[in-house]
Amino acid sequence: MYRLTASYHHPADMEKFVAHYRDVHAPLANDLPDLRAFTWGVCETPDGSKPAHALIAVLDWDSKEAAQASLGSEAGQKAVADLDNFAQAGMDMEFQEVVRTV
Repeated sequence: MYRLTASYHHPADMEKFVAHYRDVHAPLANDLPDLRAFTWGVCETPDGSKPAHALIAVLDWDSKEAAQASLGSEAGQKAVADLDNFAQAGMDMEFQEVVRTV
């Protein structure tokens, strides 16, 4: 399995950010071809302090090739283009080959 983890920095307006992510960006991500799993959540900490990131999304494909093709597709280009509409604070993207040990 090949995974993309997107960790979003804290926006100026968290409510507006989450609304856009939930109502616009997540549906675009759901349209990515050959996507096996997609989860996301707003970050929090046990003690209520500010977490390192505002929101983290995790997307899985069967292989690196499938992920690259999916992200390069028309649906992938739409999702990437949408980042300019809500992720002005920035984000970190990491890709990894998932190794399962259990």
